[in-house]
Amino acid sequence: MIKCSAGTAKVLGIKELKTDALPTTAYLMAGERCSNDCSFCPQARSSSARSDLLSRVTWPSYEPETVLAGVARAFQTELLERACFQVVNSSEAMVEMHWFVDQLRVKSAIPVCVSCAVGSLEGVARLLEQGADHVSIALDAGCERIYATHKGGVWEHKITLLSAAAMAFPGKIATHLIVGLGESEAEMLATIQTMLDMGVIVALFAFTPVRGTKLEKSAPPAIGHYRRIQAAAYLMRLGLIRYEVMSFHAGELIDFGIPAEEWYAALAEGEAFRTSGCPGCNRPYYNEKPGGVMYNYPVPLTVKQAEQAMAELGMVEVGQEGD
Repeated sequence: MIKCSAGTAKVLGIKELKTDALPTTAYLMAGERCSNDCSFCPQARSSSARSDLLSRVTWPSYEPETVLAGVARAFQTELLERACFQVVNSSEAMVEMHWFVDQLRVKSAIPVCVSCAVGSLEGVARLLEQGADHVSIALDAGCERIYATHKGGVWEHKITLLSAAAMAFPGKIATHLIVGLGESEAEMLATIQTMLDMGVIVALFAFTPVRGTKLEKSAPPAIGHYRRIQAAAYLMRLGLIRYEVMSFHAGELIDFGIPAEEWYAALAEGEAFRTSGCPGCNRPYYNEKPGGVMYNYPVPLTVKQAEQAMAELGMVEVGQEGD
């Protein structure tokens, strides 16, 4: 059996689901219950959360042939732009994933990303040779302090692997960063700058409390905290600012380091507030409840939504300096 997100199943025509935004990536999962014990993850070793959850998304199981044939068909009809395999950290899951990727490659030329706990350059190379066009090595935590608290393991080992992989395979390495685990904006943005300097693609997520995890009673990030990190990361990707020019107060971003007119013009249309990550990845409602706070917009923002997102930054507006 293979798991796919509920939204993906809707796109493939194998599940009924009411939604106002469909995924443009097929989200597939290999394995169940990870050997790692990340405090935020429903698949963690000690988690008592439902086994079909990852973040707040349900992942029903289907016959592999049904899913893989559906993905190939949806790519051919331009309903999907890529496939992304989420792989729990277990030897069985890795075997499953390699089989799934092989089978999908036989059926389709759809771009494939694999997010897994690969531990070496050789492991990354194997995935790319097999047909993945991106490999995601998740940091999750925004700094070493948060990594030690919520993930365990050695931060420097992961940073070293990301650096070596990005150097060996330019443009093909990605990472995930979760905002709202207790990091300051300065800590998160310093890490994002490091990743961008390495050439690593950064996908931003908002922490989502899930019943049964260690952090089930923790709160998701304040929208202003998320928006400032989101906006700064976007401006950094455009090359308009660097971490070194930003100003912070008690860890909170207070100035992008360029004239307000410049950052306002770059952010005003709302592109900065859309889902970030690999091309074609929009993750609808991965961190959000329909009708709730929208951390990552899965489709282009309306004028009203863009104006709201700009207001949520909590930054000084153009023309108000010195008021």
